[in-house]
Parts: sequence; C-alpha cells; structure tokens
Amino acid sequence: MSKVDEPTVERKDEVCGNLAEITKAVESTGKVNEARLVAVSKYKPASDILAAYNCGQRHFGENYVQELAEKAAVLPDDIKWHFIGRLQSNKCKTLASISNLWAVETIDSESKAHKMNEAWGNAGHARPLNVFVQVNTSEEENKGGVERHEVVQVVRAVRESCQSLHLLGLMTIGSVEGSHRRPNPDFLALVSLCDQIKTELGVDLELSMGMSDDFEHALELGSTNVRVGSSIFGSRMPKNAQ
Repeated sequence: MSKVDEPTVERKDEVCGNLAEITKAVESTGKVNEARLVAVSKYKPASDILAAYNCGQRHFGENYVQELAEKAAVLPDDIKWHFIGRLQSNKCKTLASISNLWAVETIDSESKAHKMNEAWGNAGHARPLNVFVQVNTSEEENKGGVERHEVVQVVRAVRESCQSLHLLGLMTIGSVEGSHRRPNPDFLALVSLCDQIKTELGVDLELSMGMSDDFEHALELGSTNVRVGSSIFGSRMPKNAQ
C-alpha cells in the first residue's frame, strides 16, 4: 500500500502522456521483442513515481542510495527498483535492505561484486539480485565502469563466485561526445563486448544502454534495457534547489 499523496490530475495526465509516448517508441523501435523501460526518477517526488506506477510502469531507476531507500519505504512494494548510480562498497548493506531492489546496474569491479553479493546473501533474500557490469566504454578517467580489457574477468568472477547475484548483462553510460554520433561508438563497443563474452564464456547477456536523448538509437543497436528520465518526468531540479 502506498503512503504517498496522490499526484494532481494535471501532473498524472502529463506523466502518463509522456510515458505512453516513450513506451510506444520502445515497443516499436527495438531489435528485441520486449525491451525493458526503466523510468529514471532521480530527484523526482514520490508522487511522480506513483503517477507513472498508476499508469502501469513498474521498473524505476534511482542514482542515490538514500533517496532510493526513502522512496522504496513509502511506495508500492511491487515496484522493481534499479540502482543506477555510482556504487560504493559501504552502501551495499543499505541497498540489500531494500526487499524489492530488482537490479544493481553499476557493478564496476570484482571487489564491489563480492561486497554486494555478501550483503544480499546476509540479508536473507529468497532470490538472487540481478546485476549488470558497468563498462567504461568511452575510457574516460573520471567515469565509472570496468575497463574494456577487464570485462571478461569481472563477468567470470560474478558468475563463478557470487552465488547471491544473477548476472543479467552489461551496462554503459558512454560519453557526451559519443551520444551525438551515429552509430554511437560506446554502444558499438558494448555490443562487441557482449559478443566476445558469448564466444568466450557461452553466455547471452542483456545490454543496458540508452537514455532520454538516444534510447531509440540504442534500441536499434540491440539494447534490452533503456533508462529514460527527463522525457517522462521533465527536467530535474538540482538536488540542492529542492
């Protein structure tokens, strides 16, 4: 049961109208039959999430652990939460306390995979936690993600030694520069790595790539999981302005 005030009729109509447009684009564009739409609700009030929920959306993404925990506590428990922010080892226990956390999309090292595995296992959940290995496809110094040459090693470690995790796929954010190019080099790099893993390890992985400005292009290249925020909820306010 939700503990959140209902959104206004006007706001619900706005969010649901945007959501319907994006959902239609996802369904009509992708190479795969059923790509997953993750509605990114960072900085947005819980009432906005409830508006999208009431229109049928179930997968939501958050960037900050505390914000995710607070929203999960007051919103319906059948929401499937994705953590899509920079993962810190000391936050794994808090994430693991969220019973309807569906996926962590930002595993960027073997050590963090082991930390998340330990936290989820200790929390006593009956199911494994879905995870994506984040890849620094653009090779930017300040960007999170595993370096390309380390991806196979990290994937193997998650599969072989993290029994409380289920490796769902690879994820990239990519560079701003790359997002304006067609085809997007970061998306191509992730597709290539996915093909390499299938050849070397015999594993079919999902691809989490594409956001509001480029999700349709990502779907054309094979994305199975797109993360769309501003096109659904509108521009975000800076955190310190709320």
